[in-house]
Amino acid sequence: MTQILMPKATAVWLVDNTSLTFDQIADFCELHPLEVKGIADGEVARDIRGADPIANGQLSRDELDAAEKNEKYRMKPQKSRHAELLKPVKKAPRYTPVSRRQDRPDAIAWFIRNHPEVPDSQVARLLGTTKATIDQVRNRQHWNSANIKPVDPVTLGLASQLELDAVVKKAADKKAKDDARRGIVEPEGATLRPASDVDLVDDEPEVERETDLANVFASRPELDEDDED
Repeated sequence: MTQILMPKATAVWLVDNTSLTFDQIADFCELHPLEVKGIADGEVARDIRGADPIANGQLSRDELDAAEKNEKYRMKPQKSRHAELLKPVKKAPRYTPVSRRQDRPDAIAWFIRNHPEVPDSQVARLLGTTKATIDQVRNRQHWNSANIKPVDPVTLGLASQLELDAVVKKAADKKAKDDARRGIVEPEGATLRPASDVDLVDDEPEVERETDLANVFASRPELDEDDED
């Protein structure tokens, strides 16, 4: 079914200018019948100005006449003359100047080495390349693999710093969510052990050392007597 433009404004006009039932208006405007009743009672859309669906090309006069004659009749909207203008415009592939296209494999290699978490689709969209080319660079099957060196796309002029940061951040956030869902915690780096975990050194070895030294000095007189002999 064709979507109605400004459904509440259209409902306001139909309530004020026709003898249609609340159900008929609700069906045409894709609203709840109680919402249409609220419009009629002045409780809903009080400040909205009515929009004539016939003048907008969304409803034919024949459809309206048929509905007013039969309360069970459900009006069929026409395709609006403005519908084409409201269609989302598909973004064109990113254009890369001919002089810089030879640099794209270097930028791809940079992504593969430094940001493997960025999906190929995002890399392809940012650099204006294809997934096939990305696979060739990754698998070293590119015709110029011997000369490919990782260089960031900003330096090469293939993307702005803002665009690069946005792509990397989006991939990093997704990876963090996926890791959290799988229970993977990123290491925070080495830290000092708490004092309670440190093994205390026993003082007994020092006592034994003192005892050993005493024994050594105790044996000196015997050595001195041997020297006198």
